[in-house]
Amino acid sequence: MNDSPFADNVAHKSVEGKGGSSNVAESAEPKPSAQPILSVEEPDLPASPFISKQPPFALRWLSYLLLIPLVGLATAFFGCFSLLAGLWDKSGRQQHAIAHVWARTMLLFSLSPVKIIGREKLHEQETAVYASNHLSYMDTPVLFAKLPFQFRILAKQSLWKIPFIGWYLNRSGQVSVDSNSPRSLVASLNRGVATLKQGLPLVLFPEGGRAATGQLQTMMSGCAYMAIKAQVPLVPLTLIGTYELLPIHVYALHPRPIFIVVGDPIPTTGLNSRDADALTRRLYASISETYAQYSASN
Repeated sequence: MNDSPFADNVAHKSVEGKGGSSNVAESAEPKPSAQPILSVEEPDLPASPFISKQPPFALRWLSYLLLIPLVGLATAFFGCFSLLAGLWDKSGRQQHAIAHVWARTMLLFSLSPVKIIGREKLHEQETAVYASNHLSYMDTPVLFAKLPFQFRILAKQSLWKIPFIGWYLNRSGQVSVDSNSPRSLVASLNRGVATLKQGLPLVLFPEGGRAATGQLQTMMSGCAYMAIKAQVPLVPLTLIGTYELLPIHVYALHPRPIFIVVGDPIPTTGLNSRDADALTRRLYASISETYAQYSASN
């Protein structure tokens, strides 16, 4: 495992209809499509170029000389340990426990405390699709460290080719997403549905990639499709502070408090795949409103 194997859990393409890539989705005002799962649209790009926000000088060099090397060493150590556990742990549960310890170690090195707001909502439906905004490479460690249950992720298939990362993903039972063709994409989503039906929650990033500006991007509707197919709730997770901690294209940590805000579960009982777009819009609205509310107050 590493600090990003799950952070870019999805292909950087958005899938507009009933299935997206690894997570899924729509923009704030998505356009209907005749073939929801199969049609693909690129997310809207920011009008102005992204300008990296570097931490103060002292923090930069603390990261370069100490924190980032420690992150790399911890990732290699726990990755090797997890691969060994994979020799006998076919369920992936022991490897998930190792990932949990790895993630807590990452947060320790980041000097950033994490608080869950609305934690009680996580226990209402443990078998669910948990969909989070995606701001930073640190999103994955935050979720692995703080979500109090076993879960699986969807990761783009290209990660399976990377030594250690791919080995971990394969041995721990994560779900690969192949968006090279409509058929392979649908097959990937159906593997996610099968995981849900086995009683394991899924944790996804519907935007498909990190936000370059910290603003919520177009979402793909695959997460809604999987939740509907498995008839499990879709639970919004809003991450606050990870963008400032480690934004895209910045390679130094800027420690700060981090928050995970758990939204109200969105039920899918009685819905069908034609409702995936509307469900994704509800997810987008929930995360967008929560992010605006908590970002303004922190």
